[in-house]
Amino acid sequence: MPLRLLHYSDVENAPDDPARVGRLAAAIDARRDGALVVGTGDNTGPGVLPLVTEGRHALRLYDAISPDVATFGNHDFDFGLEATREILENSPQTWVSANVRRNGDAFAADAGVTPWTIRERAGVRVGFTGVTDPDTAATNPMANGLRFSEPIPAVRKAIGKLRERDVDRVVVCSHLGRGDDDLARAVDADVILGGHVPTARVDRVAGTLLTRPGDGGRAVVEVSLEGRSTATVRSTVEREPDPAVAATFADLASETGLSETLATVSRPMERTEATLFGGESRVGNFVADAYRWKTGADVALQNSGGVRSGEPLAGAVTAADVVGLVPFDEPVAVVEVSGAELAAILSGAAGLDVGFAEPDWWHAQVSGAVLEWDTENHGVSVRSVGGEPVDPGDTYRLATSDFLVETDAEFPGLDADDRLGTTAVPQYEVLTEYARAEGVETSLEGRVRRVN
Repeated sequence: MPLRLLHYSDVENAPDDPARVGRLAAAIDARRDGALVVGTGDNTGPGVLPLVTEGRHALRLYDAISPDVATFGNHDFDFGLEATREILENSPQTWVSANVRRNGDAFAADAGVTPWTIRERAGVRVGFTGVTDPDTAATNPMANGLRFSEPIPAVRKAIGKLRERDVDRVVVCSHLGRGDDDLARAVDADVILGGHVPTARVDRVAGTLLTRPGDGGRAVVEVSLEGRSTATVRSTVEREPDPAVAATFADLASETGLSETLATVSRPMERTEATLFGGESRVGNFVADAYRWKTGADVALQNSGGVRSGEPLAGAVTAADVVGLVPFDEPVAVVEVSGAELAAILSGAAGLDVGFAEPDWWHAQVSGAVLEWDTENHGVSVRSVGGEPVDPGDTYRLATSDFLVETDAEFPGLDADDRLGTTAVPQYEVLTEYARAEGVETSLEGRVRRVN
């Protein structure tokens, strides 16, 4: 049998669904047979269990799937550097990172993180290195204190070290998202195992095989390193869950204290990637409505990528279900802006340069406003706020995640200097309060109107 890799990534909230994480473990176990198991980031969060355990639930996953090599994603720092270090020190895999640094040195080298490593199977020497999106410094405030050096020079240097050691294949574990294409053109790698973007991919750029399993533990990519490397996406959806793994995560879930039923939904509310990034969505309306309800703002904005994909909300909706929509420990902020500034902010809804996203995705879930989306020219116009045309000179209050106010990775028109204040509770508590008071079920109302 040729040397193979089993590539998983962006497990994120799969452990919140014991059957889903059980299927992932079963899929890896069924295909292992001498393969190297490799993770490419965001496998400790976000999600409800990640929030409650500060990512340490991932150690149960790693014990179940016995990964060989892994690199960091942006969400692997969500709970602070000490929590990340604890996970590193207690997990079975070798962590590789060519570009994450702290205080001038490689991050957590004393905990076993290394710029590159070599594995051998059946006489074939495979070199691995890893790289993380440098925007993590801007998008994840819990990564404060880390520096993310430029990916291409960092990876090129690590590959040089591997080639000096006569490896037969070089594999880059990447959490760059769309940056994988530029990386493939610039470095001497045989395979780039990617992550960060929640869509599966098998492609070839400049002779390098690029793969990505998508998010939520719904697929594993099987890579053959024989000859001209090839890859196949293996769905986990129809597989029977590993009963021991499913039971482990069911027990963890029961310890969260979030089983209270908050509301009932009669018509399932989808939260797929296609739904969240395709325009107005019912779950997006719920989140944005909650922000506006809590703050009394004129308009509310939730970035589509901040709402986690998963199973539909249907029937009895628990606190865990609601928290799982936006499982981040950030407050809701209110900014005061002019009508002209509001239009500039919301123009980011059709942003083309968000590294984790596809170019044609929609990024804004809104309340209190009607937006028009020119899908051909990627333009956004604000048609109304509160049912009235927007006056460029008037003042409006906008409620949104404090994260979006602090970062320029999405909606760069937001300015922290315009912030009036923040809620005393994090986003997910705003959602649970609103669900208890007003329910969860929403309808599509034409808040985002497509043209062209």
